[in-house]
Amino acid sequence: MLKIVHPICCGIDVHKRFVMAVIAKTDKNLVTTYTKAMRFSTFTGGLKLLAEWLAENNCKDVCMESTGKYWIPVWNILERTCDCVLAHPKYLKAIKGKKTDKRDAKWIADVFKFDMLHGSFIPESDIRQLRDLVRYHFKLTSYTTGEKNRAQNCLTVSNIKLDDVFSDVFGKSASAITERLLENNEPFDVSEFVDGRCKTPIEEIQAAVDGVICAEQAEKLRIIRSHMDSLKLCKANLESEILTVAEKFLPQINLVLTVPGIKDFSAIAIIGEIGVDMSVFETSRHLCSWAGLAPQNDQSAGKKKTTRISRAGVYIKPLLVQCANAAIRSKSNPEFANRYNAIKKRRGHKKAIIAIARMMLTAIYNILKKNEPYNAELYHKSDLPPVQRIVSIEQAVFILQRQGYLVTDSP
Repeated sequence: MLKIVHPICCGIDVHKRFVMAVIAKTDKNLVTTYTKAMRFSTFTGGLKLLAEWLAENNCKDVCMESTGKYWIPVWNILERTCDCVLAHPKYLKAIKGKKTDKRDAKWIADVFKFDMLHGSFIPESDIRQLRDLVRYHFKLTSYTTGEKNRAQNCLTVSNIKLDDVFSDVFGKSASAITERLLENNEPFDVSEFVDGRCKTPIEEIQAAVDGVICAEQAEKLRIIRSHMDSLKLCKANLESEILTVAEKFLPQINLVLTVPGIKDFSAIAIIGEIGVDMSVFETSRHLCSWAGLAPQNDQSAGKKKTTRISRAGVYIKPLLVQCANAAIRSKSNPEFANRYNAIKKRRGHKKAIIAIARMMLTAIYNILKKNEPYNAELYHKSDLPPVQRIVSIEQAVFILQRQGYLVTDSP
C-alpha cells in the first residue's frame, strides 16, 4: 500500500492566463477529501489570492506542471510561503478521454500526495538570473554564427572564394578585402590588403577575388555586417552584466577553474546551470543523468534496446563537450587524454568524448561539494597496478576449479 507523504497538498494546472488549483486533504483514516477547484488569474494579484487561499487551508506543499515559461510567475509568488515542486509533464499524463482542467489539477494532487513525483531542479533566484543571462549569451553567439554563414553565402554566390584561401573569412586580411569589394567592385591589387603573416600566395588570393558582387548581394552583405557589429556590442554589454551577477559566486568559480579545459566564461556558465549547492543531487551520477551524460536504461525481456544518452542538458552538455575537447589536449594533465584514448579504441570518438565530459562533471560535483580544488593525484592512483591479494588455499582451489582444472591432493 502506498504511503501518504503529503496529507495536505495542492495540485495546480498551469495555463497562460489562469491556473486551476485543487487541495487534497487526507485524514488519519486515509480518507481523502478535495476542495472545490478554484480558478485564479496569472496576474500578480490573482497569484497573491492563490497564496492567501493556500494559507487559509493550511497547505504548504504545492505541485505544478512544467508548462513552457508560464509556471515561472506562479513559482515566484508561491516559493516565498510554500514548498513548491515542479514536475515534468510526461510524469503527469492523465487518462485520455477524461481530461479537463479540474481533473488535471485533482490528478496532480493525487499523484503528489504519495510523493510519486521527482521534482525538477530549480536553483535559487540568483542562480536562475545568472542562468538566464548565460543562455541569452549562447543565443547571441548562435545568431552571430548564423550571420557569418549568410555572409559567406553572399560571397560564394558572387564567385568570391575567400574561404578557399583564408582559414578565417572574418579575419584581418579577408575583412579588409571584403570592405574593398563593397566600396568598389572593380578589379584591384589584393597585396595592399593582405597581412604579411598570411601564408597563402598572393596569386591564389588574387584569383579568388575574381568575381562580381551584384548590387543586391552587396547591400545584403552590408546589412549582415552591420547586424554582426550590433551583436558584438550586445554581447560585450551582456558579458559585463554576467560578470557583475557572477561576482557573488567567485569562490566557487575559482574552484571550477582548477579543472583542466575550463576557462573563465565556461566556469560561469557551468555554475549558472548546476548552481553551487550540490546537496540537491543525491550523487554525482544523478547530476550526470540530469545533464544528459548518462546512458539510458531501456531494457525489456532481458534485452537492452538502447544505451544512447538522453536529450537532457541542451545547454550544459555541449559546453562540457567543448571543455572535454580542450582537456584531452592538456599535456600537464594526461589523465583525461589517457582515458579518452582507452575508450576511443573500443567505442570511437563520440562516446569517448561524452565519457570525458561526464568525468569532468563528476569532478566538478565533488569539488563543489567538498569545497576543494581539482586533485589530479586521485586519477593517478587509479592507474597503479592492483595490490596482490592474499587468498586462502580453499579460495585458490575454487578459482582453479572454476577455470576448468582438476585439483587433487598431492601424494
